[in-house]
Amino acid sequence: MNRDLKDYRKSYEKHYLEEKDLPDSPFELFSNWFKQVEEAGGIDETNAMTVTTSGLDGFPKSRIVLLKHFDNKGFVFYTNYTSEKGKAISNDNKVCISFFWPNLERQVIIKGIAEKISNQQSTVYFQSRPRGSQLGAWASDQSEAITSREVLEGKLNELEEQFKNKEIPKPNFWGGYCVKPVELEFWQGRPNRLHDRIRYSNNSKEDWKIERLSP
Repeated sequence: MNRDLKDYRKSYEKHYLEEKDLPDSPFELFSNWFKQVEEAGGIDETNAMTVTTSGLDGFPKSRIVLLKHFDNKGFVFYTNYTSEKGKAISNDNKVCISFFWPNLERQVIIKGIAEKISNQQSTVYFQSRPRGSQLGAWASDQSEAITSREVLEGKLNELEEQFKNKEIPKPNFWGGYCVKPVELEFWQGRPNRLHDRIRYSNNSKEDWKIERLSP
């Protein structure tokens, strides 16, 4: 296989990011951008984000998960705590999350510390999920090798029978993480590859240092 991609070209010209328009809080800017991306349309899941962890094998690993809540404390997603991702976070909870929104030619890259949210918060969210997703959380030994798809579907069938006409409890091995940022970078595509890059770095709980980075 040999593909030459040198002619893949695009000029980014939709928006700009200037210091005079920056709020003091990166969370306010993130919220504004998120809303604008939603309203612009063209993206199925605006809340899809890449989570990168340092693996137990020494390699970094990235995967897409769904952002389920954000506020001034951080960014929340849910997973199986015993998965490869969960084990990596348990070993080293410094992570990176990122968003790519091509409809507005934007990226957000966030470095932070991942911490488990309360069991109560996780339970409330779990109970809001569709019943099939609840059963799926029980059925999957996430990241573990299995011999066939039939094994997984067989386990799901057993669980459907086990919990028939019953409320499905949240598994103890499943729940949420909140990524508490120490740095957020907002990237806006601009012509001639001279993109706008604005970095917020955390000086304290109330104070954010704002810098422009060279593209």
